[in-house]
Amino acid sequence: MRATDTTSPILLVGPSWVGDMVMAASLVAALRQRFPDRPVDVLAPPASLPIASLIEGVRNTIPLGFGHGQFGLVGRWRIGRSLKTAGHGTAIVLPRAFKAAIPPFAARIPERVGYAAEGRSILLTDARNDSDRKTARTIDRFVALAGPAGQPPASPRPRLQQPKLDLAALAARFGLNDDRPVLGLCPGAEYGPAKQWPAAKFAALARLADESGYRVRLFGGPKDKAISAEIVRLAGVPIDDVSGRTSLIEAAALLGRCDAVVSNDSGLMHVAGALDRPLVVVYGSSSEKMTPPTAPNAEIVSIELSCRPCFKRECPLGTLACLEGIDARRVFDAVERVIAVARAEAGSSIQA
Repeated sequence: MRATDTTSPILLVGPSWVGDMVMAASLVAALRQRFPDRPVDVLAPPASLPIASLIEGVRNTIPLGFGHGQFGLVGRWRIGRSLKTAGHGTAIVLPRAFKAAIPPFAARIPERVGYAAEGRSILLTDARNDSDRKTARTIDRFVALAGPAGQPPASPRPRLQQPKLDLAALAARFGLNDDRPVLGLCPGAEYGPAKQWPAAKFAALARLADESGYRVRLFGGPKDKAISAEIVRLAGVPIDDVSGRTSLIEAAALLGRCDAVVSNDSGLMHVAGALDRPLVVVYGSSSEKMTPPTAPNAEIVSIELSCRPCFKRECPLGTLACLEGIDARRVFDAVERVIAVARAEAGSSIQA
């Protein structure tokens, strides 16, 4: 990116995945460090755009009315033309798809930065090599686009602002009571079942948590209602199930109040981590090296197998051994450790 442009706005074409949008917060932080006087606007699909509104330094969020997999050439071109008068001097295109580069090209933004993929280099002015895509952390790949090619800046930790919602009204609306420490569970994974710890395992964890004095709360989107209902049925203990009932921003607000969160490698995991929640993450088909939790107080639970990480949506062997081999007691022990760390840190800050 050109260091000579110090005032024009930057357009960030954001990802459609919630977790990736959280990691884009690190890119925004890096841009603010390098260009403190350049506002950042985010163009993204409705599924992830609410998260952009929680990123400090984002001026405007612009809806891209196309879901994952929709090409929409004419619509993307029109959106780009509508942005022509906004005066953006730079566009950074995070998704690798050809279609993602269409709006900034249509807007005639002078500098258009992104990774070379799908033959879209003709739409970019700075098409970067992406040879490390399968080995580098996603967060580092994003942040690298904030600096000149070959000179990636350090990656700040992604952080989100707590949503400005009336938490008491939200709790009343969903019938929630925080009379005990709250353990949030995020059993979904948009990518596929090979990233989902089984419902029976989450149910066993809920029982252990209930026996130890925790209130258990389930989070997720509409697609997670089935697995959440199965967890409630199998657990046989009181559980607050708000999956499919909240907006993404409401879920973030409630996650931000949990004493700890257990999650698969999912978008809500990254949301909880960026809100500084004590976090335990269960990994199956994905890699803890590429998409690790970035929370300051987090534990990873996984098992080493020759077949993982396979990065498949469904287990190619039909066994789901990488997740079936993780028992609830091991995960709950990790929960107890991250909560102990959080309580010790809270005690130290009070004494200081």
